[in-house]
Amino acid sequence: MKTVAGQTDRVVVVGAGLSGLAAALHLAGAGRQVTVLERADHPGGRVGLYRGEDYEIDSGATILTVPELIDEALAAVGQTRESVGLRILEMAPAYRARFADGTEVGVYSDPERMAAEIERVRNSGAAQRYRRLRGWLRGVYEAEFGHFMDTNFDSPLDMVRIPAKRAALLKLVRLGAFGRLGPKVRRLMRDEELARLFSFQALFAGMSPNQALGVYGAIPYMDTCLGVTYPEGGMRAIAEALGRALVTAGGTLELNTEVSSLDYRGRRATAVRTSDGRTLPCDAVVLTADLGSLDRFGLRRRLGLRASPSAVVAHGTIPAEVAARWPVQAHHTIDFGREWDRTFTEIAAGRGRGALMSDPSLLLTRPALTDPTQYIDRAEQHIDAAGHLRDTVRYEPLSLLAPCPNLDASPLDWDRLGPAYLRELLQTLESRGYQGISRHFRIDHLDTPRTWQRRGMLAGTPFSAAHLFRQTGPFRTRNLVRGRDNVVLAGSGTVPGVGVPTVLLSGKLAAARITGDLRHAEPVTSHAEAVALPRTH
Repeated sequence: MKTVAGQTDRVVVVGAGLSGLAAALHLAGAGRQVTVLERADHPGGRVGLYRGEDYEIDSGATILTVPELIDEALAAVGQTRESVGLRILEMAPAYRARFADGTEVGVYSDPERMAAEIERVRNSGAAQRYRRLRGWLRGVYEAEFGHFMDTNFDSPLDMVRIPAKRAALLKLVRLGAFGRLGPKVRRLMRDEELARLFSFQALFAGMSPNQALGVYGAIPYMDTCLGVTYPEGGMRAIAEALGRALVTAGGTLELNTEVSSLDYRGRRATAVRTSDGRTLPCDAVVLTADLGSLDRFGLRRRLGLRASPSAVVAHGTIPAEVAARWPVQAHHTIDFGREWDRTFTEIAAGRGRGALMSDPSLLLTRPALTDPTQYIDRAEQHIDAAGHLRDTVRYEPLSLLAPCPNLDASPLDWDRLGPAYLRELLQTLESRGYQGISRHFRIDHLDTPRTWQRRGMLAGTPFSAAHLFRQTGPFRTRNLVRGRDNVVLAGSGTVPGVGVPTVLLSGKLAAARITGDLRHAEPVTSHAEAVALPRTH
């Protein structure tokens, strides 16, 4: 494995997202002097935070899988979840899905419970087909994780010249994992709607299930078989815990500190400059900036990158009494439209051909149903459902996510369009039975592709470069930067890709480019479903 040459004692990490913090912990555990610089007033990066007047809500990722990767980063500096005050809750179900005909299905990681749920809504034959699908997803994940996700590639040829990787590649070929994910899942399940539960996750990788390679079956495996968890206090609690661990280990975390540029001497970065006029000398840099912002740091992004679809996301609060009458009660609800395939044709189209969903499929997130500390009691007189006068109204945080085209696919005027489109989405949900949402959802914040573009994100998407074959695995933007000897990339735009587990891995892989093999921590090589997730109840 190629590594940064020369002295690497002092490392500056630009960005305190999960990839930057993971890199920092692995570097600190390997004896490096680490400074992390973050422009926001809190750590987290795309695991974002919106602060309302009397509540906080995650404004980025809301789905946590493979929390063992958090344990691995903490273990690099001798810490644990307990020592940094991080409590992770298991969720059952991970999601509730609702189809256009009103059928509701819970998604459970326990195979017996999931099979029973499928038998409830379909029949015993469908349950048996689910078990076969689960076995296929597991085979893909186990062949892929250690050899294609948790690994640094120096060349695509590594896939065939390194024996272990070659064996894993052959296994993926035998599994048919280089065919298309959506058609494979449909063939195994023989049910159009149920197949969506095990293939919609391709959207996380910026692809339609019908176009995504079968190797991305690793994502629904993590989601539906290893299980979805939730950190008490919100996803932002993960970044806060990793930051505490870094500082305890002697590292430095500076918030409200924007990096303006890097100084170079020849091919080496020698210092990091901040917008407040300081210069921090360094021996190496881990840069977690989005691919759309690399030019600020004297780097060039790869030409011809295709970006993932984007999203419109609304954050606010809803009276708990109103939400309690909705047809689905779940932390995560996926409300599918009828025209699923058409939806992806619209939002994942190529340059200039994108369109808004004509039959929206939407994600509603209600974290207080898992973490009751997030309910908000406001002093408001009202008449409750029983006709009694009350002095307080209980609210809960609510987020609504609608996938949409990125700005390359459809350069819409989102500053003008955003509020009107959101009203349409709320009316759609109202018509589907979420009564009161259009009138009572107090929207405090709206993110659109323009929001992400202003933050320097590629084509106005928070999901970075799409996982086309030419942008996947060893073909994805490398973490070693051509023409720079001591600058390493981390984050969703580089290897291994988009998603919370993968950005944690990207930080580890970036650190390994500086330190060599990370022998200070036990490697996470597989997360077989036979090993239960740690419980911290």
